[in-house]
Amino acid sequence: MKFFIFVFFLFCLQIKAQTDSTQLETIRNNYSKAVTDKGLCSEMIKELEIIKDKPIFLGYLGGLQIIWAKHVINPFRKLKTFKKGRINLEKAILIEPNNTELRLIRITIQKNTPRFLDYNENIKEDKSFIKKNIKSIQSPILQNHINTITKN
Repeated sequence: MKFFIFVFFLFCLQIKAQTDSTQLETIRNNYSKAVTDKGLCSEMIKELEIIKDKPIFLGYLGGLQIIWAKHVINPFRKLKTFKKGRINLEKAILIEPNNTELRLIRITIQKNTPRFLDYNENIKEDKSFIKKNIKSIQSPILQNHINTITKN
């Protein structure tokens, strides 16, 4: 009986991992679209607020919250949203500092953040880190993002 419970548990873990992988590919695919699509950005933030238990999801949540600040009209809410996103992204990177994808999220944000917000100090470091670790990236979507970032 214990064996069957163990097998069932492993099966559930495998399904969970496949679900996370599918969700992650969807998030990767829609991330850059969220810059111009306010509805998509809002929808993704709501989803990620529920599943932010893993650093990669927390990192995307932070990145999307920063992008959301672009969609907000009120300057005080815009700044509050930006700060919230920055905290979430930096927290994710603090948990997994060697995660290339999190560094990619941060560099895309920092390269597009206005200078007066003072969030651009990691661009060179992240670009170098990404170039050194590009071989660890399996996702074609991420490979495309990396090629775009490292050319500029």
